[in-house]
Amino acid sequence: MRKIDLNNFQVATSETARDINSRIILNLVRKYQQISRADLMRQSGLQRSTVSVITEQLISEQWLREGAMGASLRGRRPTMLHLNENRAGIFGINIQPVFTDLALANLSGHFLAQESIPTPRNPAVFVKQIASRVNEWIAAHPVTACEGIGVSLPGRVDLSSQKFVFAPNLSWHAADLKSQLEKATGLSVSMENAANACALSEFWFGKHADGVNNFVVVTVSEGIGVGMILNGQLVRGTSGLAGEFGHVALTDDGPQCGCGNHGCWEVYASNLAAVRYYNEGGSRGQKRKPVQTFSELLQLNAHENPRAKKALERMAEYLGKGIAMLVAGLAPDVIVIVGDITQVWNQAGPIVTDIVRRRASTHPSVKITASGNASQPRLRGSVALVLQRYFAVPTVA
Repeated sequence: MRKIDLNNFQVATSETARDINSRIILNLVRKYQQISRADLMRQSGLQRSTVSVITEQLISEQWLREGAMGASLRGRRPTMLHLNENRAGIFGINIQPVFTDLALANLSGHFLAQESIPTPRNPAVFVKQIASRVNEWIAAHPVTACEGIGVSLPGRVDLSSQKFVFAPNLSWHAADLKSQLEKATGLSVSMENAANACALSEFWFGKHADGVNNFVVVTVSEGIGVGMILNGQLVRGTSGLAGEFGHVALTDDGPQCGCGNHGCWEVYASNLAAVRYYNEGGSRGQKRKPVQTFSELLQLNAHENPRAKKALERMAEYLGKGIAMLVAGLAPDVIVIVGDITQVWNQAGPIVTDIVRRRASTHPSVKITASGNASQPRLRGSVALVLQRYFAVPTVA
Protein backbone atom coordinates (compact mmCIF):
# COMPACT_ATOMS: atom_id res chain seq x y z
CA MET A 1 0.00 0.00 0.00
CA ARG A 2 1.37 3.38 -1.02
CA LYS A 3 0.57 6.59 0.80
CA ILE A 4 -0.32 9.51 -1.44
CA ASP A 5 2.50 12.07 -1.37
CA LEU A 6 0.65 15.35 -0.91
CA ASN A 7 3.80 17.29 -1.82
CA ASN A 8 4.17 15.56 -5.18
CA PHE A 9 1.08 14.10 -6.85
CA GLN A 10 -1.02 14.10 -10.00
CA VAL A 11 -4.78 13.79 -9.90
CA ALA A 12 -6.32 10.92 -11.85
CA THR A 13 -8.17 11.90 -15.02
CA SER A 14 -10.12 9.97 -17.62
CA GLU A 15 -6.88 9.89 -19.63
CA THR A 16 -5.14 8.23 -16.69
CA ALA A 17 -7.71 5.43 -16.66
CA ARG A 18 -7.38 4.96 -20.43
CA ASP A 19 -3.58 4.89 -20.13
CA ILE A 20 -3.69 2.22 -17.40
CA ASN A 21 -6.20 0.10 -19.32
CA SER A 22 -4.16 0.49 -22.50
CA ARG A 23 -1.04 -0.77 -20.75
CA ILE A 24 -2.97 -3.70 -19.29
CA ILE A 25 -4.00 -4.71 -22.82
CA LEU A 26 -0.48 -4.16 -24.14
CA ASN A 27 1.04 -6.33 -21.42
CA LEU A 28 -1.51 -9.10 -21.93
CA VAL A 29 -0.67 -9.24 -25.63
CA ARG A 30 3.04 -9.18 -24.79
CA LYS A 31 2.56 -12.08 -22.37
CA TYR A 32 0.53 -14.33 -24.66
CA GLN A 33 1.85 -12.99 -27.99
CA GLN A 34 -1.22 -14.39 -29.70
CA ILE A 35 -4.59 -13.51 -28.18
CA SER A 36 -8.06 -12.59 -29.41
CA ARG A 37 -10.08 -9.55 -28.40
CA ALA A 38 -12.55 -11.85 -26.64
CA ASP A 39 -9.75 -13.39 -24.56
CA LEU A 40 -8.42 -9.92 -23.77
CA MET A 41 -11.86 -9.05 -22.46
CA ARG A 42 -11.92 -12.17 -20.27
CA GLN A 43 -8.37 -11.73 -19.00
CA SER A 44 -8.70 -8.02 -18.23
CA GLY A 45 -12.30 -7.82 -17.06
CA LEU A 46 -12.83 -4.80 -19.30
CA GLN A 47 -15.97 -4.31 -21.33
CA ARG A 48 -16.04 -5.39 -24.97
CA SER A 49 -16.38 -1.81 -26.22
CA THR A 50 -13.40 -0.67 -24.11
CA VAL A 51 -11.19 -3.49 -25.40
CA SER A 52 -12.27 -2.71 -28.97
CA VAL A 53 -11.41 0.99 -28.68
CA ILE A 54 -8.04 0.34 -27.00
CA THR A 55 -6.94 -2.37 -29.45
CA GLU A 56 -7.86 -0.22 -32.45
CA GLN A 57 -5.85 2.65 -31.02
CA LEU A 58 -2.83 0.41 -30.33
CA ILE A 59 -3.06 -0.99 -33.86
CA SER A 60 -3.18 2.51 -35.33
CA GLU A 61 -0.13 3.45 -33.24
CA GLN A 62 1.57 0.27 -34.52
CA TRP A 63 2.05 -1.25 -31.07
CA LEU A 64 -0.14 -4.21 -32.07
CA ARG A 65 -0.79 -6.00 -35.33
CA GLU A 66 -3.45 -8.40 -36.47
CA GLY A 67 -2.38 -11.90 -37.41
CA ALA A 68 -3.93 -15.21 -38.33
CA MET A 69 -7.49 -16.29 -37.64
CA GLY A 70 -7.94 -18.28 -34.45
CA ALA A 71 -9.94 -21.45 -33.91
CA SER A 72 -13.59 -21.30 -32.89
CA LEU A 73 -16.04 -24.02 -31.86
CA ARG A 74 -18.90 -22.00 -33.30
CA GLY A 75 -19.48 -18.64 -34.85
CA ARG A 76 -16.99 -16.33 -36.53
CA ARG A 77 -13.31 -17.14 -36.10
CA PRO A 78 -11.46 -14.46 -34.09
CA THR A 79 -8.55 -12.42 -35.42
CA MET A 80 -5.49 -12.91 -33.24
CA LEU A 81 -3.46 -9.96 -32.00
CA HIS A 82 0.33 -9.86 -31.74
CA LEU A 83 2.84 -7.41 -30.32
CA ASN A 84 4.52 -5.50 -33.12
CA GLU A 85 8.03 -6.32 -31.93
CA ASN A 86 9.70 -3.99 -34.41
CA ARG A 87 7.56 -1.01 -33.39
CA ALA A 88 10.46 0.27 -31.30
CA GLY A 89 14.17 -0.43 -31.24
CA ILE A 90 16.01 -0.02 -27.96
CA PHE A 91 19.77 0.37 -27.54
CA GLY A 92 21.23 -1.36 -24.51
CA ILE A 93 24.72 -0.58 -23.18
CA ASN A 94 26.41 -2.52 -20.38
CA ILE A 95 29.54 -0.73 -19.19
CA GLN A 96 32.11 -2.79 -17.31
CA PRO A 97 35.68 -1.88 -16.32
CA VAL A 98 37.30 -3.91 -19.12
CA PHE A 99 34.66 -4.42 -21.82
CA THR A 100 31.42 -2.72 -22.81
CA ASP A 101 28.58 -4.68 -24.41
CA LEU A 102 26.15 -3.04 -26.83
CA ALA A 103 22.92 -4.33 -28.33
CA LEU A 104 19.95 -3.19 -30.38
CA ALA A 105 16.83 -5.00 -29.18
CA ASN A 106 13.17 -5.13 -30.13
CA LEU A 107 10.18 -4.93 -27.76
CA SER A 108 10.48 -8.62 -26.86
CA GLY A 109 14.08 -8.13 -25.79
CA HIS A 110 15.50 -10.07 -28.73
CA PHE A 111 18.82 -8.70 -29.92
CA LEU A 112 18.88 -7.51 -33.54
CA ALA A 113 22.57 -6.54 -33.33
CA GLN A 114 25.23 -7.00 -30.69
CA GLU A 115 28.86 -6.07 -30.16
CA SER A 116 31.53 -5.89 -27.45
CA ILE A 117 34.23 -3.23 -27.34
CA PRO A 118 37.09 -2.43 -24.92
CA THR A 119 35.99 0.18 -22.37
CA PRO A 120 38.03 3.36 -22.97
CA ARG A 121 39.64 4.99 -19.97
CA ASN A 122 38.30 8.35 -21.15
CA PRO A 123 34.50 8.82 -21.08
CA ALA A 124 34.67 11.34 -23.95
CA VAL A 125 36.22 8.68 -26.18
CA PHE A 126 33.52 6.26 -25.04
CA VAL A 127 30.72 8.65 -26.04
CA LYS A 128 32.26 9.15 -29.47
CA GLN A 129 32.54 5.38 -30.06
CA ILE A 130 28.97 4.71 -28.90
CA ALA A 131 27.54 7.47 -31.09
CA SER A 132 29.30 5.97 -34.10
CA ARG A 133 27.90 2.47 -33.40
CA VAL A 134 24.39 3.82 -32.79
CA ASN A 135 24.36 5.71 -36.10
CA GLU A 136 25.63 2.65 -37.96
CA TRP A 137 22.95 0.39 -36.48
CA ILE A 138 20.17 2.91 -37.13
CA ALA A 139 21.23 3.01 -40.78
CA ALA A 140 21.31 -0.81 -40.92
CA HIS A 141 17.76 -1.12 -39.47
CA PRO A 142 15.73 1.61 -41.20
CA VAL A 143 12.38 -0.10 -40.51
CA THR A 144 12.83 0.02 -36.72
CA ALA A 145 12.11 3.30 -34.94
CA CYS A 146 14.67 3.78 -32.18
CA GLU A 147 13.08 4.85 -28.90
CA GLY A 148 16.07 5.37 -26.62
CA ILE A 149 19.21 4.10 -24.94
CA GLY A 150 19.48 2.25 -21.64
CA VAL A 151 22.83 2.22 -19.85
CA SER A 152 23.95 -0.20 -17.12
CA LEU A 153 26.87 1.07 -15.00
CA PRO A 154 29.18 -0.61 -12.45
CA GLY A 155 28.26 2.02 -9.87
CA ARG A 156 25.40 4.12 -8.55
CA VAL A 157 23.48 6.81 -10.40
CA ASP A 158 22.13 9.88 -8.63
CA LEU A 159 18.39 10.04 -9.36
CA SER A 160 18.17 13.84 -9.49
CA SER A 161 21.24 14.61 -11.61
CA GLN A 162 21.43 11.26 -13.48
CA LYS A 163 25.20 11.37 -13.01
CA PHE A 164 27.04 8.29 -11.82
CA VAL A 165 28.45 9.24 -8.46
CA PHE A 166 29.88 6.03 -7.05
CA ALA A 167 31.84 3.67 -9.30
CA PRO A 168 34.95 2.50 -7.40
CA ASN A 169 35.79 -0.23 -9.96
CA LEU A 170 35.51 2.07 -12.99
CA SER A 171 38.38 4.45 -13.67
CA TRP A 172 36.09 7.27 -14.77
CA HIS A 173 35.30 10.15 -12.46
CA ALA A 174 31.73 11.38 -12.05
CA ALA A 175 30.56 12.71 -15.39
CA ASP A 176 27.34 13.81 -17.04
CA LEU A 177 27.32 10.77 -19.29
CA LYS A 178 23.57 11.00 -19.90
CA SER A 179 23.67 14.49 -21.42
CA GLN A 180 26.76 13.69 -23.46
CA LEU A 181 25.19 10.55 -24.96
CA GLU A 182 21.90 12.32 -25.66
CA LYS A 183 23.70 15.16 -27.43
CA ALA A 184 25.87 12.78 -29.46
CA THR A 185 23.06 10.39 -30.52
CA GLY A 186 19.89 12.49 -30.46
CA LEU A 187 18.17 9.79 -28.38
CA SER A 188 16.89 9.88 -24.81
CA VAL A 189 19.10 8.03 -22.32
CA SER A 190 18.15 6.18 -19.11
CA MET A 191 20.90 5.14 -16.71
CA GLU A 192 20.98 2.62 -13.87
CA ASN A 193 23.54 0.67 -11.87
CA ALA A 194 24.26 -2.90 -12.96
CA ALA A 195 22.55 -4.60 -10.02
CA ASN A 196 19.30 -2.69 -10.52
CA ALA A 197 19.51 -3.36 -14.26
CA CYS A 198 19.81 -7.09 -13.54
CA ALA A 199 16.78 -6.88 -11.25
CA LEU A 200 14.80 -5.20 -14.04
CA SER A 201 15.99 -7.84 -16.50
CA GLU A 202 14.65 -10.55 -14.22
CA PHE A 203 11.44 -8.59 -13.66
CA TRP A 204 10.67 -8.09 -17.36
CA PHE A 205 12.40 -10.99 -19.12
CA GLY A 206 13.55 -13.52 -16.53
CA LYS A 207 12.27 -16.93 -15.49
CA HIS A 208 13.84 -17.31 -12.04
CA ALA A 209 11.49 -14.88 -10.30
CA ASP A 210 8.55 -14.93 -12.71
CA GLY A 211 5.44 -13.78 -10.88
CA VAL A 212 7.42 -12.99 -7.70
CA ASN A 213 7.02 -9.51 -6.22
CA ASN A 214 9.80 -9.78 -3.62
CA PHE A 215 13.19 -10.83 -4.89
CA VAL A 216 16.81 -9.73 -4.79
CA VAL A 217 19.51 -9.94 -7.45
CA VAL A 218 23.14 -10.18 -6.33
CA THR A 219 25.73 -9.38 -9.01
CA VAL A 220 29.18 -10.81 -8.38
CA SER A 221 32.09 -9.49 -10.45
CA GLU A 222 34.97 -7.14 -9.54
CA GLY A 223 32.60 -5.96 -6.82
CA ILE A 224 29.21 -6.98 -5.44
CA GLY A 225 25.96 -5.21 -6.25
CA VAL A 226 22.43 -5.77 -4.98
CA GLY A 227 19.23 -4.95 -6.85
CA MET A 228 15.93 -5.19 -4.96
CA ILE A 229 12.41 -5.67 -6.25
CA LEU A 230 10.21 -5.42 -3.14
CA ASN A 231 6.42 -5.31 -3.28
CA GLY A 232 6.75 -5.25 -7.06
CA GLN A 233 8.83 -2.05 -7.04
CA LEU A 234 12.49 -1.42 -7.77
CA VAL A 235 13.98 0.04 -4.57
CA ARG A 236 16.34 2.94 -5.26
CA GLY A 237 16.03 5.21 -2.24
CA THR A 238 15.77 8.99 -2.39
CA SER A 239 19.21 9.45 -3.96
CA GLY A 240 19.35 6.23 -5.96
CA LEU A 241 22.13 4.81 -3.78
CA ALA A 242 20.06 2.17 -1.95
CA GLY A 243 21.37 -1.37 -2.08
CA GLU A 244 25.11 -0.86 -1.59
CA PHE A 245 25.38 -3.97 0.57
CA GLY A 246 28.67 -4.81 -1.12
CA HIS A 247 30.17 -1.96 0.88
CA VAL A 248 28.78 -3.01 4.25
CA ALA A 249 31.78 -3.88 6.43
CA LEU A 250 31.92 -7.45 7.72
CA THR A 251 35.04 -6.66 9.76
CA ASP A 252 36.78 -3.44 10.78
CA ASP A 253 40.32 -4.66 10.17
CA GLY A 254 39.88 -6.39 6.79
CA PRO A 255 41.52 -5.55 3.44
CA GLN A 256 40.94 -2.08 2.08
CA CYS A 257 38.09 -1.76 -0.41
CA GLY A 258 38.00 0.41 -3.51
CA CYS A 259 35.46 2.62 -1.72
CA GLY A 260 38.09 3.51 0.89
CA ASN A 261 36.69 1.49 3.79
CA HIS A 262 38.06 -1.76 5.19
CA GLY A 263 36.51 -5.20 5.40
CA CYS A 264 33.59 -4.63 3.00
CA TRP A 265 31.57 -7.65 1.89
CA GLU A 266 32.91 -7.40 -1.65
CA VAL A 267 36.58 -7.62 -0.57
CA TYR A 268 35.72 -11.08 0.77
CA ALA A 269 33.20 -12.42 -1.77
CA SER A 270 33.98 -10.82 -5.16
CA ASN A 271 35.93 -12.23 -8.09
CA LEU A 272 38.95 -10.18 -7.02
CA ALA A 273 38.73 -11.69 -3.55
CA ALA A 274 38.85 -15.23 -4.96
CA VAL A 275 41.91 -14.34 -7.04
CA ARG A 276 43.56 -12.94 -3.90
CA TYR A 277 42.76 -16.12 -1.96
CA TYR A 278 44.46 -18.22 -4.63
CA ASN A 279 47.56 -16.05 -4.81
CA GLU A 280 47.88 -15.96 -1.01
CA GLY A 281 47.31 -19.69 -0.58
CA GLY A 282 49.73 -22.59 -0.64
CA SER A 283 52.65 -23.57 1.53
CA ARG A 284 55.44 -21.18 2.38
CA GLY A 285 58.31 -21.33 -0.05
CA GLN A 286 56.15 -23.08 -2.65
CA LYS A 287 56.69 -21.58 -6.08
CA ARG A 288 53.54 -20.90 -8.01
CA LYS A 289 52.44 -18.75 -10.90
CA PRO A 290 49.94 -16.13 -9.69
CA VAL A 291 46.63 -15.78 -11.49
CA GLN A 292 45.56 -12.40 -12.81
CA THR A 293 41.89 -12.94 -13.57
CA PHE A 294 38.89 -14.85 -12.29
CA SER A 295 38.67 -16.64 -15.64
CA GLU A 296 42.14 -18.11 -15.05
CA LEU A 297 41.01 -19.27 -11.63
CA LEU A 298 37.97 -20.99 -13.13
CA GLN A 299 40.20 -22.74 -15.68
CA LEU A 300 42.47 -24.01 -12.93
CA ASN A 301 39.46 -25.22 -10.99
CA ALA A 302 38.22 -27.06 -14.10
CA HIS A 303 41.56 -28.91 -14.11
CA GLU A 304 40.94 -29.86 -10.46
CA ASN A 305 43.58 -27.55 -9.01
CA PRO A 306 43.10 -27.91 -5.23
CA ARG A 307 44.18 -24.36 -4.40
CA ALA A 308 41.75 -22.94 -6.97
CA LYS A 309 39.00 -25.10 -5.53
CA LYS A 310 39.77 -23.89 -2.01
CA ALA A 311 39.78 -20.23 -3.14
CA LEU A 312 36.34 -20.59 -4.73
CA GLU A 313 34.99 -22.36 -1.65
CA ARG A 314 36.22 -19.53 0.57
CA MET A 315 34.59 -17.00 -1.77
CA ALA A 316 31.34 -18.97 -1.59
CA GLU A 317 31.45 -18.97 2.23
CA TYR A 318 31.62 -15.19 2.36
CA LEU A 319 29.02 -14.88 -0.38
CA GLY A 320 26.71 -16.96 1.80
CA LYS A 321 27.40 -14.79 4.86
CA GLY A 322 26.43 -11.67 2.99
CA ILE A 323 23.34 -13.26 1.47
CA ALA A 324 22.27 -14.37 4.95
CA MET A 325 22.32 -10.68 5.88
CA LEU A 326 20.03 -9.90 2.93
CA VAL A 327 17.66 -12.72 3.83
CA ALA A 328 17.41 -11.61 7.46
CA GLY A 329 16.93 -7.96 6.58
CA LEU A 330 14.74 -8.10 3.46
CA ALA A 331 13.01 -11.53 3.62
CA PRO A 332 12.85 -12.01 -0.16
CA ASP A 333 11.21 -15.07 -1.69
CA VAL A 334 13.94 -15.50 -4.30
CA ILE A 335 17.59 -14.48 -4.57
CA VAL A 336 19.14 -14.58 -8.04
CA ILE A 337 22.93 -14.72 -8.38
CA VAL A 338 24.49 -13.15 -11.48
CA GLY A 339 28.14 -13.42 -12.51
CA ASP A 340 30.92 -15.80 -13.50
CA ILE A 341 30.60 -17.65 -10.18
CA THR A 342 27.45 -19.22 -11.63
CA GLN A 343 29.70 -21.28 -13.95
CA VAL A 344 30.69 -23.34 -10.89
CA TRP A 345 27.40 -23.08 -9.03
CA ASN A 346 27.37 -26.85 -8.55
CA GLN A 347 30.35 -26.25 -6.23
CA ALA A 348 29.53 -22.83 -4.80
CA GLY A 349 25.75 -23.12 -4.56
CA PRO A 350 25.56 -25.82 -1.86
CA ILE A 351 28.05 -23.87 0.30
CA VAL A 352 26.06 -20.65 -0.05
CA THR A 353 22.74 -22.38 0.64
CA ASP A 354 24.07 -24.18 3.71
CA ILE A 355 25.48 -21.02 5.26
CA VAL A 356 22.27 -19.10 4.61
CA ARG A 357 20.24 -21.93 6.14
CA ARG A 358 22.38 -21.88 9.29
CA ARG A 359 22.71 -18.10 9.69
CA ALA A 360 19.39 -16.67 8.45
CA SER A 361 16.87 -18.33 10.72
CA THR A 362 14.19 -15.70 10.04
CA HIS A 363 13.42 -16.82 6.49
CA PRO A 364 15.09 -20.17 5.71
CA SER A 365 12.76 -21.06 2.83
CA VAL A 366 14.20 -18.47 0.45
CA LYS A 367 15.05 -19.85 -2.98
CA ILE A 368 18.63 -19.12 -4.09
CA THR A 369 19.23 -19.64 -7.78
CA ALA A 370 21.88 -18.78 -10.37
CA SER A 371 21.32 -16.89 -13.60
CA GLY A 372 23.94 -17.83 -16.17
CA ASN A 373 25.75 -15.24 -18.26
CA ALA A 374 24.10 -16.62 -21.40
CA SER A 375 20.96 -14.63 -20.57
CA GLN A 376 23.09 -11.43 -20.41
CA PRO A 377 21.09 -9.89 -17.57
CA ARG A 378 23.07 -6.64 -17.39
CA LEU A 379 22.65 -5.92 -21.08
CA ARG A 380 19.03 -7.05 -21.19
CA GLY A 381 18.36 -4.97 -18.06
CA SER A 382 19.62 -1.86 -19.83
CA VAL A 383 17.01 -2.57 -22.52
CA ALA A 384 14.34 -2.93 -19.80
CA LEU A 385 15.13 0.61 -18.63
CA VAL A 386 13.59 1.94 -21.84
CA LEU A 387 11.00 -0.81 -22.29
CA GLN A 388 9.34 -0.04 -18.97
CA ARG A 389 8.46 3.46 -20.16
CA TYR A 390 5.74 1.87 -22.30
CA PHE A 391 4.75 -1.22 -20.31
CA ALA A 392 5.01 -0.20 -16.65
CA VAL A 393 2.13 1.21 -14.64
CA PRO A 394 2.04 5.00 -15.12
CA THR A 395 2.75 7.04 -11.99
CA VAL A 396 -0.34 8.86 -10.77
CA ALA A 397 0.25 9.68 -7.10
